[in-house]
Amino acid sequence: MSQRTVLVVEDEPMIRMVLADALEDEGFLVIEASNVLEAVAVLGIWQVDCLVTDIDMPGGLNGLDLVKFVRGFDARMTVVVASGGRNPSDAELPASCQFIPKPYRLEAIIESLSRDADEVSHCAAC
Repeated sequence: MSQRTVLVVEDEPMIRMVLADALEDEGFLVIEASNVLEAVAVLGIWQVDCLVTDIDMPGGLNGLDLVKFVRGFDARMTVVVASGGRNPSDAELPASCQFIPKPYRLEAIIESLSRDADEVSHCAAC
């Protein structure tokens, strides 16, 4: 399996750094963004396989806005949404996205991304 690229969008620098380090240790290529506008810029330059985003961030756009944007051009991208302050309704979060409440275990994020990678590689072999 080739290396998968994960975009981590988190406004808390320490959380972003710890998550990025853990994902890199698992073999992912990680790109970091601290808000939705930075994430959109990254998506315009890089091919991203997975998105891990917080919901509440500074600025006029939040992680749910980012998920809607991503789903507008890539319905297959693995998306994990996290929040310590909000629990999105089914109407706010597409069914193909996974929500993980904060505080989360790093293993929960890694397992979610890895499980999806296994499903993708299995389908590619069919």
